Amino acid sequence: MSAQNSIEDRLRAVEDKLEIINLIASHPPAADTGADYYTQWSFVEDGTIDLGGGKGATGNKNIAAGQQSPGHLAAIAGGLAHFAGLPRIELHGDEAVATSYLQILTPHPTAEPHEVPNHGVSKGYRIHRVGANRWELVRTAEGWKIRKRTLRSLDGTEPAREILRGALKSFARA
Repeated sequence: MSAQNSIEDRLRAVEDKLEIINLIASHPPAADTGADYYTQWSFVEDGTIDLGGGKGATGNKNIAAGQQSPGHLAAIAGGLAHFAGLPRIELHGDEAVATSYLQILTPHPTAEPHEVPNHGVSKGYRIHRVGANRWELVRTAEGWKIRKRTLRSLDGTEPAREILRGALKSFARA
């Protein structure tokens, strides 16, 4: 954003980023409750999700259906918790790209109970997986929607680092 942008342009950019942050921040509660209706709404009709390893879906109805699969519902019943990091957002008119981290946490049923003063006793949680997300978004008549989401595990391989480097591309040395 240059100093030559009008106050209206700058305000619109702030509003766009806040709407995108809210869209991405709604993913964990939707995933952890099986809110397929929200997931369907949040993707454009022909949206795609690429979770790596050949796992993904095309079309907002198919993407949303994944939240009602027996496996996903079993994970929810077991205490599944998605924990999202704050996204870095690049606006390009009516399109945007956001990059963020995502942790999958699960209760640790075999751990020893641990007491935290004033917070009770728990067996705690374990981090099941940490990944890098690339969210490709588009402005629609209903607001910002997800066109494509790509998730790659931060497991030491290149695909996740490639997503993270993409978030810093505008800062790269020539």
